[in-house]
Amino acid sequence: MKIGRITVSDRVSAGIYEDHSGPEIENVLRDFFGNAVEFKSAIMPDEVNLISATLIKFADELKCNLIVTTGGTGISARDVTPEATQQILEKELPGFGEIMRVQSFAKVRTAILSRAVAGIRGKSLIINLPGKPSAVRECLEILSPAIREGLAHLRGEDPHASKSSAK
Repeated sequence: MKIGRITVSDRVSAGIYEDHSGPEIENVLRDFFGNAVEFKSAIMPDEVNLISATLIKFADELKCNLIVTTGGTGISARDVTPEATQQILEKELPGFGEIMRVQSFAKVRTAILSRAVAGIRGKSLIINLPGKPSAVRECLEILSPAIREGLAHLRGEDPHASKSSAK
């Protein structure tokens, strides 16, 4: 499986801060999928056109099955990851953002300020995550069953075949 991870942060891309969220994506997804994954990574500033172009490259050229972004989902003027993502999606999956906000709200009352989106481009599942490493882990753990099933559907597999044959 090929996974793209994109860290969106003006300060990380400028070398002011170290990227902790991008590596956390890899840690969580290796725990989830095992070592049979190949990661493609990018770090960039909060620029709509750059984010959109990278998402397109990861989906269309690199054929990543899953693309996860971290950062740029808040309400400040520079937070543009959802806009960049929506520009390139073929199908939006609003349940991903909704469940992240609902589940995270129980712990962090400002989680409702997140504008994270998710969707499909070609055979790639694309998910925006918040920028904090702890939120990356929390959200990926919440989303893991839907990620697994979504990827199976995109590969043309029946995600319930092994469960129904075991009955």
